[in-house]
Amino acid sequence: FTRPEWTTFDLATMLVGAPPAGIYTTNAPSEVQYVVYHAEARVLLIEDLGQWAKVRQVADQMPTLTTVVLMAGVAAPTDIPAGLTVLTWEQFMAAGADVADSVIDARLEALDLKQIGTFIYTSGTTGPPKAVALSHENLAWTAATMAKHWLVKPNEELLSYLPLSHIAEQMFSIHAPATMGFTINFAESGEKVADNIKEVRPTVFFAVPRVWERFHQALSARLQEATGVRAKLAGWARGVGHQVTEMRNHGQEPSGLTALQYSLANRLVFHKIKAALGLDRTWLFASGAAPLSPHIVEFFGTLDINIWEIYGQSEGSGPTTAAYAGNARLTKVGKPIPGAEVKLTEEGEIIVRGKNVFMGYYKDPEATAATLRDGWLYSGDLGAFDSEGFLTITGRKKDIIITSGGKNIAPKNIEAALMSIDLVAQAVVIGEGRRFISALLTLNDDALKRFVAAHNLPAEGLNSNPQVVAAVQAGVDRINADMARVEQVRKFTILPQPFSVENGEMTPTMKIKRNVVATNHKAEIEAMYAEA
Repeated sequence: FTRPEWTTFDLATMLVGAPPAGIYTTNAPSEVQYVVYHAEARVLLIEDLGQWAKVRQVADQMPTLTTVVLMAGVAAPTDIPAGLTVLTWEQFMAAGADVADSVIDARLEALDLKQIGTFIYTSGTTGPPKAVALSHENLAWTAATMAKHWLVKPNEELLSYLPLSHIAEQMFSIHAPATMGFTINFAESGEKVADNIKEVRPTVFFAVPRVWERFHQALSARLQEATGVRAKLAGWARGVGHQVTEMRNHGQEPSGLTALQYSLANRLVFHKIKAALGLDRTWLFASGAAPLSPHIVEFFGTLDINIWEIYGQSEGSGPTTAAYAGNARLTKVGKPIPGAEVKLTEEGEIIVRGKNVFMGYYKDPEATAATLRDGWLYSGDLGAFDSEGFLTITGRKKDIIITSGGKNIAPKNIEAALMSIDLVAQAVVIGEGRRFISALLTLNDDALKRFVAAHNLPAEGLNSNPQVVAAVQAGVDRINADMARVEQVRKFTILPQPFSVENGEMTPTMKIKRNVVATNHKAEIEAMYAEA
């Protein structure tokens, strides 16, 4: 979880000229092993003994690893394999006590802006994760550009609570603070984030869509409880809030009667709501890592919480476009950040060129050549510019699913695993913009016949038969055990008929048409998320 040791370790690694790489706390042991092995890491920082258990399980498959460092407050484990040194945080810090400052200064002076500053591991459409290599220039330029673009000041105060392995959280919690010198507070735990926000009262607040969705759910419920005068007051204030937010998005400030109404609405409604959330000092509300539903943006706008959306990817050091003061529009993801060129190909794909564009994928020249062409980053996203220069994201060229929590999920690997279940013939993973991964499944006729005979089942309604569902669930549980938490299938629906060319859900070459499947089975999909 977000902790000072993570940031200290990350910055120190860059300072001495080595690239750090983050691993998500939810990663499975095999994914931990892959990152350590691929990055040729020699030192690994872990949070607790639960993470140590993962490392211990795959320790013999990480030949470059020599040292494991434990975060503060964690006692050293007893089951340490030969050839591996484990240090407590205190022992690790003590190891540098006798190193002269001149040695560190020499390392710092030797840094080249063009050398690798960090690795961000991100999933591709197929196969293992790719290591996005970002240079020191990528990181420093992007942090400085965004701070200037948003008019961020050195006296800002933020709360770090999202995974630091993600480029967006690194920009907000590592690189921007190092650039501007403002204060970062680290949340105690996921369960205490809401309390920590109220304690810190941040001046800048960044969240992924899932967080905004939770706020929206809580506030909507409270507003619906209001009756009589309170309901009328809230309705009036929200009307004023919507008007003022639209004005400010167009670079205008309320005046005259509107200004008086806004002042009153702020005193009676807006300030109280923000204070209840811990956001009464916040002047910059940002959302990124995945698309945010327009109705949620509009909802918060009526409460004087004006969310600025950011669009980008790890390969662009985070932001490619961003809304900012006087330049925000509903359903839009802002304009290109200063110094970055953004345009569309004939197919509508968004491409980017600038100092924020990455160096390439580490140890993957083929993927680099496919993504970086003549200095342009080909994003894989489809978009459109309006007459004012605002960008709208219209879709994705690839099948990568981005959950509402901002995690990229490669569906093909999960689908292949699901189809390894004896009773399953086809699988389509769902989750774009959703809180979790679900799946639509069809049954394997031959396996089903054997199962029916073995269990003496009736021939009708087999897709909803409790014994069939339980057998499939057992297979899903087995697969989930080897998946990272964000990749685990939490809900599934077994369809009565297979996908076919005849019903338009497959191509003549037997490839699934995801959009058609999603349209044809919208009711089943919505039911899975409604039940959750």
